[in-house]
Order: sequence, then structure tokens, then C-alpha cells
Amino acid sequence: MTPRSRRAPAKNSAKTTAKTTPRPLTGFRLAEALIAGWRPLQRLDVDGFALLRSRGVTRRANSALALEAPTADDALNGAIERVEALYAMAGEPSTFRVLDMHGPAQLDTVLAERGYESTGHSALLATTLRGARLPDPHPSAEIRTGALDEDWFEAAWLLAPRDGDQARETMHDILAGTPAVQVLLRAEGDLEGGTGAEPVAVGRAALVEAGRETVAVLNMIAVDPAHRRRGLGRALSQTLLAIAAVQGADRVLLEVEQDNAPALALYRGLGFEHLGEYHYRVRTAPSDPT
Repeated sequence: MTPRSRRAPAKNSAKTTAKTTPRPLTGFRLAEALIAGWRPLQRLDVDGFALLRSRGVTRRANSALALEAPTADDALNGAIERVEALYAMAGEPSTFRVLDMHGPAQLDTVLAERGYESTGHSALLATTLRGARLPDPHPSAEIRTGALDEDWFEAAWLLAPRDGDQARETMHDILAGTPAVQVLLRAEGDLEGGTGAEPVAVGRAALVEAGRETVAVLNMIAVDPAHRRRGLGRALSQTLLAIAAVQGADRVLLEVEQDNAPALALYRGLGFEHLGEYHYRVRTAPSDPT
């Protein structure tokens, strides 16, 4: 009897390829992943915009983001006016986050014409975990997964506090909104760690669903200034990537301010590629109707 070939049928090849090559993260899926990775306390969908509010703490959680906003000028201006009216009712400045890779194409120009100033320019970086060879987590890293860990939050607040009324409570609620990988490194012996040592680096990878894949959105990455240039940022990031992959993440998304050259160099060295850019448009006073 002739033995059967163990070679997989050709029809399965396409399926295997599809599983190892996730489709690009763009448009609506990208916008929703950004929102879910830093989940606001309140969200109201208005004429194709997601209006996000979180007691005024952090622009990511206090801005309007276009999801499926109108593309015709008149309709777009009407939608912006309705968002502005809601901001006015809340007594807050109108703020929009503008993604260069997701329309409407004229959104930035329209906002500029309405008196909005440009600020907060950042780059979006991404890398694929599926099939990638990743380093082992650092042996001294303290790792928590799932719900917000209170000890990790205490360390994160110590290293990266925020200004404003109710800032601590708000940051706690934002970080508790999405399951995440949370990593902590301590000072004793530099990277050797020890539970009694002071925390010197923290990082978080929020685990969000984007279509049929899981995306790890890195944020809250902070290193004590007195312990920088010792490899802590790299150790922290590599640990986050490794654990995110174990938790089922297919891809990692990261936001970095464009003038942060050391961080950009670090993440490019870890295999991240430029996905796009965004900035904010802020208007502190209503435009002149005349």
C-alpha cells in the first residue's frame, strides 16, 4: 500500500497565510483601537464623531475623534457645530484629535478655518507579534495581567502623576477601563529588582479587540529620570511585548510625541514601523459668527 502524503492540501495554504499576516490596521478599526486603549469615562457618538470626556484629564480621553464623519463640507461643518455645542454645555474648550490616515480629508483645514490651533503632534507606531521572535520577559519584572493592579497603579502614579482636579481618581478609572498587561521594574541592583525597592519604571499594554484580532496598545510607559539611560525602557518594552503575545495579541500599537527622539529611536530599534500621525485642534473661544 502506498503511504499517504502528509503534505497539507493546497487549499489550506491561503488560510495559513491569512492567519500569520493580519490585515492593515487603518480607518475605523484604528480609531476604535485608540479609544479602547485609553478608554474615556464618557463617550457620546455625534454625527460620525466620538466625543470623549474624562473630567478634563488627558486630551486622549477629552477630545472628539472622527469615526465616520460626513465628507461634504456643509454636513461636516454642521457636525462640528453640534460637537462644539456639547462642549459649550459642559463648559469645556472644543478639542478634536485629527488622524492623518483617517478622514475626512478636509477636517484639519475646516478646523483651522474655524479658529482651532494645532498642538500635540504625535506619531503612531506599530509592530506585528504574530510569528515574531520575541525576547523573554526580564527576570526581575513584576507582571500583572487583566484588571488594574493597585500596587502597579501606585507605582505608575508615583512616576507619572497628572495635574488637575480629580486627576488621580480619573487616571485610576481610565486605566481600569480596559484589561491590560502591567509591568513594574524596581531600583535595587538596577535591573535585578526586589520587592522592597522603589519602583523605577512602569508600563502598560491595554488589550483591545480590533475586528478579528487583539491589539496591545502600549501606554503609561514611564522611567524615573534618575534611572534613565540604563536600559530600563528597553527591558520594560520587551517584557510588555513578550507578555502581550502570550496573552494573544496579534499586533502592538504605540503613540509617541514627535519631538521625543530617544523614544522613537528605541521603538524603531524594537521593530516598530511608522503607521501614521495625529495632532489636536483646540479652540478656547467660539468663532466669530460674522
